[in-house]
Amino acid sequence: MKRLTLLVVAMAGLFMASQASAQQLFSGITGPLQVQPVQKSNTVQVPFITWGGDAATFYANGGLDTKPDSIYGKMGLKFKLTPGDDFVQQVKDYMNGKSPYLRGTFRMLGQASEVIGTDPRTKPVVVLQLSWSAGDHIVARPGFKTLNDLKGKDKKIKIACQQGGPHVGLLFDALAAAQLTNKDVEVVFVDDLTGPNGAAEKFRTDESIDACCVITPDMIGLTGGIDTEGTGAEGTVKGAHVLVSTQNMSRSIADVYAVRKDWYDAHKEEVEKFVAGYLKASAEVRKMRDDFEKTQRMSPQYKQLLTMCQQIFGEEVIPTLEVDAHGLLLDCGFVNLPGQIAFFQQSGNLSGFDAKLTAALDLATNWGYAKTRKGFDPPNFSYRDIAKLSELEYVEPQKIVKGEGITQFPGDDLDSDTIVSFTISFEPNQTDFSVDRYGAEFDRALQSASTFGGAAVVIRGHSDPTKTLVQLIKAGLEKGIIRRTGQQGNYRYFINTQGGTKEMDLSQTKDMVQLIQSGAFEGKADSPLQTMQAALNLSQARAEQVKDAIIKYAEQKGVNVNLSQLQPLGAGISDPVISKPTNMAEAKQNMRVEFRIVKVNPEELSDSDFNF
Repeated sequence: MKRLTLLVVAMAGLFMASQASAQQLFSGITGPLQVQPVQKSNTVQVPFITWGGDAATFYANGGLDTKPDSIYGKMGLKFKLTPGDDFVQQVKDYMNGKSPYLRGTFRMLGQASEVIGTDPRTKPVVVLQLSWSAGDHIVARPGFKTLNDLKGKDKKIKIACQQGGPHVGLLFDALAAAQLTNKDVEVVFVDDLTGPNGAAEKFRTDESIDACCVITPDMIGLTGGIDTEGTGAEGTVKGAHVLVSTQNMSRSIADVYAVRKDWYDAHKEEVEKFVAGYLKASAEVRKMRDDFEKTQRMSPQYKQLLTMCQQIFGEEVIPTLEVDAHGLLLDCGFVNLPGQIAFFQQSGNLSGFDAKLTAALDLATNWGYAKTRKGFDPPNFSYRDIAKLSELEYVEPQKIVKGEGITQFPGDDLDSDTIVSFTISFEPNQTDFSVDRYGAEFDRALQSASTFGGAAVVIRGHSDPTKTLVQLIKAGLEKGIIRRTGQQGNYRYFINTQGGTKEMDLSQTKDMVQLIQSGAFEGKADSPLQTMQAALNLSQARAEQVKDAIIKYAEQKGVNVNLSQLQPLGAGISDPVISKPTNMAEAKQNMRVEFRIVKVNPEELSDSDFNF
């Protein structure tokens, strides 16, 4: 719990100068700014924020001021690390030349894009991705099971979110996964990320708020935990639960460093060393962190690093080393060198620079932070040179990853673990899938797999139950187990049981499946058990054919895909849309493949998950 306190304080300062009013231009938040040259100095000011990824920056620098024997010191660099949790102040310092660096999330840069991207001197070159977030959540009230439920039937769903902060990007991605926008919901902006004016308190005190975007401590305060529901006791909200988390939506929030274009052009070699030094430091920090996690024995070097973090962030933020400081680093998904290359240079990476830039500018312009699209540049680094500088092995990232990512297959109870779902329908007995016809659905599946890096994409095939029900009735009538009354189109069926005769409800699919599985209807020419098994085989074949088609489609388009995330599954007749169809149109609704983004063990994330 103490490490959660750390995050409360850490994130509270982020974007603290943001405003509560909705749809305010970022230029209105900063006020008038004048571009000035970067101040000449032997020491370059570099901002940091309160986040585990910045521990590697401290380690590389040897502290806030570069130590001669540190990684950066040995590279001949000289930095002064300064607090940057106030992102608006960061932008002001960046524009007036106090610092050539910006430290934020990719979406925060996007929200400021019009301010920082209009003048060619300050156009950002995003040079380093530090990490992916795994500590942000959307909490909802009872009745909201998946992201699809954010599309209200009778009213717009109200979601509390900090204006201008990192959760705006999380909400943008969550709505996009359900094919919704901010116009489909009512976003209620609050002043702060947390605290009395934060989204969690708004959710707690205003029952009209259906959901809220919160950090981990507030999530636990509302729900009791990521897999539990609030009881109403000890400050929790009764029935409140996590609707989606960056533990599953693990490629939504990217932490980055950006550099002014004029500075980058004049000091590229220095910027390369900054990136290489960070990568070298993060590799060593990850090893120290992981060794302590495995052995519970803290090395003197790791203790020194955690102590440094405690001194920089403050003991009120990090009361203990073993829990709070170590926990901060555990919550951080560092991006290693292959992940760095994949983010900036690998084509077809749906969570890479180009995709994130498009999404960031879409958010900025669609949500009212900017009127025009002012993009950023990626660095034109040679990562082989960066690898040499950082003394790391150069490894090309894979496009088709076969053995990494999700290692735990979801259980049978998909309903309770489904984050979002969508469906494509087919013709009777169809098992081949044309890319020309289903390309849009395949794109959505691939995008979902990319955004929800910590979740499984279950491709669940379904079959229509009509043929099985017909054979159940036919075999039952022939064997005298079932009796029929009424006229065609209005039949009623009764089944003999040990307790007497009972009317059958053919719409109760679960009961019908159990009857068939009992074997009581076998022995006649038409076997409902065989037909049901054939339907199960067909649904499995549909799911596997769709997976194969998606993989082929991804290869043709050069899109990255993690094969372990794609899980084909046959449901047979067990979960029809219409349990007792009355015509072919209704039967066809059951002939479908459903894509479900399903939560898996959220604690199974590791650095390798991001090496895609």
